[in-house]
Amino acid sequence: MKKYLQADVYQAAIERLEFAFDEAKKVYCSFSGGKDSGVMLNLALEVARKKNKLPLDVLVVDLEAQYKSTIDYISRVADNPAVRMYWVCLPLNLRNAVSQIQTHWLCWDPNKKDAWVRQPPPIGITDEKHFPFFRRGMEFEEFVPEFGNWIANGKSTACLVGIRSDESLNRFRTIKSEAKTTFKGKQFTTMIDEHVFNLYPIYDWHTKDIWIANGKFKYDYNRVYDLMHMAGVSIHQQRLCQPYGDDQRKGLYLYKILEPETWAALVNRVEGANFGNRYSDTDKTVMGNFKVNLPKGHTYESYSKFLLKTMPPYLGKHYQKKIDKFWDYWKKAGFDKLPDTADPKLEAKKKAPSWRRICKVLLKNDYWCKGLSFSQTKREMERQAEMILKYQKL
Repeated sequence: MKKYLQADVYQAAIERLEFAFDEAKKVYCSFSGGKDSGVMLNLALEVARKKNKLPLDVLVVDLEAQYKSTIDYISRVADNPAVRMYWVCLPLNLRNAVSQIQTHWLCWDPNKKDAWVRQPPPIGITDEKHFPFFRRGMEFEEFVPEFGNWIANGKSTACLVGIRSDESLNRFRTIKSEAKTTFKGKQFTTMIDEHVFNLYPIYDWHTKDIWIANGKFKYDYNRVYDLMHMAGVSIHQQRLCQPYGDDQRKGLYLYKILEPETWAALVNRVEGANFGNRYSDTDKTVMGNFKVNLPKGHTYESYSKFLLKTMPPYLGKHYQKKIDKFWDYWKKAGFDKLPDTADPKLEAKKKAPSWRRICKVLLKNDYWCKGLSFSQTKREMERQAEMILKYQKL
């Protein structure tokens, strides 16, 4: 149950930020160039200025394939003397859910400089030896906590993260979880390791609060949101993130509408971009987003096996291993045969096995097989990075 405070969201956010600057030896801001992290950064600068703790350290992980408007906004922030920016442009391994051939891609790949969507900014960190912990092909989720440890250098450090709990159930759980370790008992914090904790100052803000703050305080913001608004995208559907992920690909079509030149570079850079644009938005069945239209003469079992055979060998083996584990689990639960379909409601809740569930995973390019109740693990990320580098050499 939600508990409402005797304060507005602005006052509550300022109090949380004051807590961060008072209790931690170091504070830095994780900044994406989006609307949420933009407002959070402005609030943090306000508190840091009041407490005479400027410049504020700001981490930007540049994923190369981004809107020009986003880069322009980040550049304006970098020009602010109150900010000390770490603009990271290093080859990280990113999910590509719009291609079976290239299931991941390496942003800022040194071997593909001629195809880069754009050049790194002058202040961008491009030297792979800059951070002692960095290795080519790291996942974003690996890099960020390692950076936190590096900048903390053994001191208590707060990483400000601009997530809002009404954006998704996972974000709500991040805040609400009673299993997590908090910093000094504050529920709006999460300990990452011994010295670093995340702090979510705007977790209880709504989308409208973000735009009220931008208007009331005359904050600078990413102008791509103006373009999205003119393109008819609701303020609640406007997202900024690397565009090829499993959840993010549904907004891929916007690139060609909002920034045609950027779109042309994206199609050339990442395999499957145009396919994802075409079918994620217009045809809701090709990639299994809502339902699957079976080809004539196929069952879900036969179609799944056909899809596995048409994949690159290493990818087919990856999915087959997951499917075998999935079936082993349900055999132990009492099933003697994997049914072609089950009750759709039970399938949606992942409480019944079926070939239809497997088929949807394969069509969605759901690499981590979340549709089969698997999750992304650190060891699998490491294996994936090893595989990417191996097949790049081949």
